[in-house]
Amino acid sequence: MTCAYLDCFAGISGDMFLGALIDLGMPVDFLETELKKLPLNGFRIKTSPEQRMGISGSRVRVLANKEDRHARDYSSIRNLIEESPLSDFVKELSLKIFGRLAEVEARIHNTPVESVHFHELGGIDTIVDIVGAAIGLEWHGIETITASEVPTGKGFVTCAHGTLPVPAPATIALLAGVPTYGTDIPHELVTPTGASILASTANSFGPMPPMVVDRIGYGVGSRELESIPNLLRIILGKKRARTDSDRVTIVETNIDDMNPEIYGFLMEQLFVERALDVALTPITMKKNRPGTMVRVICQTADRDRIIHRILLETTATGVRYYEADRVKLPREAADVVTKYGRIRVKRITGPDGRVSITPEYEECKRVALEKGIPIKEVYGAVKLADG
Repeated sequence: MTCAYLDCFAGISGDMFLGALIDLGMPVDFLETELKKLPLNGFRIKTSPEQRMGISGSRVRVLANKEDRHARDYSSIRNLIEESPLSDFVKELSLKIFGRLAEVEARIHNTPVESVHFHELGGIDTIVDIVGAAIGLEWHGIETITASEVPTGKGFVTCAHGTLPVPAPATIALLAGVPTYGTDIPHELVTPTGASILASTANSFGPMPPMVVDRIGYGVGSRELESIPNLLRIILGKKRARTDSDRVTIVETNIDDMNPEIYGFLMEQLFVERALDVALTPITMKKNRPGTMVRVICQTADRDRIIHRILLETTATGVRYYEADRVKLPREAADVVTKYGRIRVKRITGPDGRVSITPEYEECKRVALEKGIPIKEVYGAVKLADG
């Protein structure tokens, strides 16, 4: 699964997002060809490599005729996108981003959504940023997005409505539910377009998820910041299965003088006491006597019961125990449909994200006895069902 991590250490804007997608490899010619499917005239996209504090990235500018920088209402923008021959994915995501903007502006200005007028946001440059973002996500095949916490600047910004505080009212409303933090940077770090793209595309927020990194793209912001590089970083890769970890207790003892028939009963009783696993290992003890090491993995809360059961059921005169860290692959119970009916299995996700199916022994045993067939045939049926 292709995933992306949005590292918004300097905020996010529409042109930074688009610049990062281009820096990741999306051809500008392809982007322009797709954008020409919209009934817009007199614009071109200019990209250039620029640096911020020594880090290179792609800066995007949308050059449009002055007469096209007029306000558009949400209804006209929606029609413009819906009636275009763009892909369904691009149209749906573009409308989702613009829809969020419209809903927020409608609440702020107490007006119906359909009548919301986008001033700065109604120009060709904003339409290109938003539709271009959707085109870029589809071109890269990005399926899931995780984003970092988002910093906000401070001060004021001038727009068609006058002088507004930073973050602008629309921006902070769009960031509802997004983890943010304030900074002393006296600039607008998050624009309404950037906030709407972020809120509409990110599946989750937090640290970088487990992934195998493939490419890294930097979108360059329009201004130089004094304290940090004004960049948006997008890290692209393949999702790696998350492993779980916990701490368990291991209880061990060595036995060389017990009737071996007792070990089967002991194992059954240890599982009754909630042992996670029981292993019996042949060993050679002092005076070259053959013996058996009993090793039990259990939760720490069950340790005393496990020790009691071992000392009660065996000839052991003592045990040793210690704690150990454990790493586990994600697993879940599931059913597969075979020619013998439904059979319970475990779905295990490997470190590379691939899922394997492991039959449950007791289930296979039950089916084999019910059907009067060899158990290996049941295992084979599960393998065929998985394939």
